[in-house]
Amino acid sequence: MSHFAEISGSNNIVTRVIVAEQGFINSGAVGTGSKWIQTSYNTYGGVHYGDVSGSYAPDSGSQLRKNYAGIGYTYNTGSDAFIAPQPE
Repeated sequence: MSHFAEISGSNNIVTRVIVAEQGFINSGAVGTGSKWIQTSYNTYGGVHYGDVSGSYAPDSGSQLRKNYAGIGYTYNTGSDAFIAPQPE
């Protein structure tokens, strides 16, 4: 299972995040598959984290899209990254 973020609008704002198989996303059961971008729960700040010697720390895993997506984040297609909302 993987995490997927649904993006909406011309600004590519994340509206929801779900756990699913790629086949489920491709099936159209949750809308157009191209509106769903895979995200990694273990990625933050461009670094992959995991269980290293009993603690959560950077590991040798591959980061995916700079950050784990959250509702309100923006997906930047140019840098292939989820960007957290900035305070006003």
